[in-house]
This record gives sequence, C-alpha cells and structure tokens, in this order.
Amino acid sequence: MAIPSIAPYRIPEGPFPARVDWTLNAGRTALLIHDMQRYFIDAYQREEEPIRTALPNMVRIREAAENAGVPVVYTAQPGDQHPARRGLLRDFWGSGLVSGHDEEIVPELAPRDGDIQVTKWRYSGFARTDLRQLLAHHGRDQLIVIGVYAHMGCMISATDAFMSDVAPFFAVDAMADFSGDEHEMAATYIAKRAGLVMDTGAIVAALESASTRASA
Repeated sequence: MAIPSIAPYRIPEGPFPARVDWTLNAGRTALLIHDMQRYFIDAYQREEEPIRTALPNMVRIREAAENAGVPVVYTAQPGDQHPARRGLLRDFWGSGLVSGHDEEIVPELAPRDGDIQVTKWRYSGFARTDLRQLLAHHGRDQLIVIGVYAHMGCMISATDAFMSDVAPFFAVDAMADFSGDEHEMAATYIAKRAGLVMDTGAIVAALESASTRASA
C-alpha cells in the first residue's frame, strides 16, 4: 500500500522548552538515521517543504557525525513482511513495503562501509531489535535522532532511548512528518518529557567542534 502524497508544510521552528542542559558530546553519541527509505520519502514533493530543508540537513548532520567519529546507525523496515511479523501494523498501514525499490535508503543518505544497519519491526527503533546493545557496545549514552516520521518512529525511538538512559537529541529541522502540527507536537513532547530539541546548526557545530579538537 503506497503512502498518500504528503502536503507541503513549514518545519516548526519553536522555540521549544529546554528542561535539561545536556551537552552533545561526540565521544558519547551515536547518530540514528530513522527509516529514510524510498517507500516513505516518495510521498513528499522533493522541491517543497519539509523535505527540501530536512533532507539536506540530514546530510549535513550525517557528514559531521562521520567526521567526528560518531557511529552512524540506520533503521530500515524490510519488504514483503509475513503477516505474523507485520502484526497490528497491518491494521493501520496495510502490508507495508515491497521488497526492492521501497526498501532502499534514499541515495543522499546511502549507508557507507562501517555504518550499522538495524532491521526495524515497529515504530520504535528499539522494539524487537538490538539497538540498545549496539549503543552499549560502542560506549554511547547519547543519541541524535533524524529521519521520518517525527511524531511516530522518531519521537517514540527518542522516548525509548530516554527510558534506556540514553539521552536523545531531537534534530527538529532534520526530520519530516505528515503535517506541521504533528511535527511540532513531537518536538514539544520530547522537549518536555524525554530529551533536548536542537536544530541542525547547533548539532553540526557541536560535532565540528569535536572534530577540530581531535585534529588539533
């Protein structure tokens, strides 16, 4: 079942609450690129907001993370899921992705050698996966979250990170959603209850600062 076309909307700018004073630390963080598969991104008009801004921002964060030595983790849903694996998602979203084109990560963010890929089964990247164990293996207790959709997988993955004592940094302008209202709701919820909302410029600056120190 294809996702209906998503109408353009402006990415919410906040301001969002800041209930914590966490500092993003490249030596403690990982980057989660959430579900940036063609199946989801094909629903957007590439030359319109939010994807016109969100996708280049994701690329900027991804490059800064790699330069800073930050582990890059991808979640991606498999195609042609058996109904037993699809479960209740089928009631809301149908059979989901078809193997092949639908499964591919958009080329701007294609995984590179050394990146970590996690097969995703539910809204949260932590549900029925070893993501928490992977973060622990790499000694990471912070997580930058980018991708789609802000009010579903991104928000719920960030909340699950919080509940696993992994501090989420929610990159509000490096995400896309179904609507501006849902996008803003997600950022507001995370800011109030589970993490720190930041924009791309602040995240890239923090990561580039770490890269500069490492090369000094």
